[in-house]
Amino acid sequence: MATWNSRGLRGSTLEDLINRTNEKYLESGLALIQKIPTPITPINIDKASRHITLAYFDQKSTVDYIGAVQGIPVCFDAKECAVDTFSLQNIHEHQVEFMGQFERQKGIAFFLIYYSHKDIFYYLPYEMLRFFWDRAKAGGRKSFRYDELNPEYILPKKQGVLVPYLDMIQKDLEDRPESM
Repeated sequence: MATWNSRGLRGSTLEDLINRTNEKYLESGLALIQKIPTPITPINIDKASRHITLAYFDQKSTVDYIGAVQGIPVCFDAKECAVDTFSLQNIHEHQVEFMGQFERQKGIAFFLIYYSHKDIFYYLPYEMLRFFWDRAKAGGRKSFRYDELNPEYILPKKQGVLVPYLDMIQKDLEDRPESM
């Protein structure tokens, strides 16, 4: 994997790494994952450069990525965290609800979190997110700490794959109760 400067990855760079990973998975015939664009309405457009300079979001987006891995429907969102505590304010209720509905349809939903200060990618299964979400709704912590996470879901460094999340999807499936 490339070496990153001390400022860590930026959101668009994280997205670029995931997009490049998805292209590699597609070329290998392993998965078809698409980035879902966030719908916006432009307010101001710079006529000379034809760039949008001011816009607002049309509607709440659901997740960043959706597709299929070996016939299994998959959706996920990517987040960055620069400290050991991840605030649940970074996740919206409509995203959690969409992911829950997706899982009820026998899909796999998860978050990819990049802990920039540790240079670690983490696969957060929907069920684990739901535990933290429900805890916050019941009056508990409005965040979760890195040390609360299952270390088995840290993405391994893998030659040729920038964000190797497919192995974690397999682990997520294996860790689910038989009834699912």
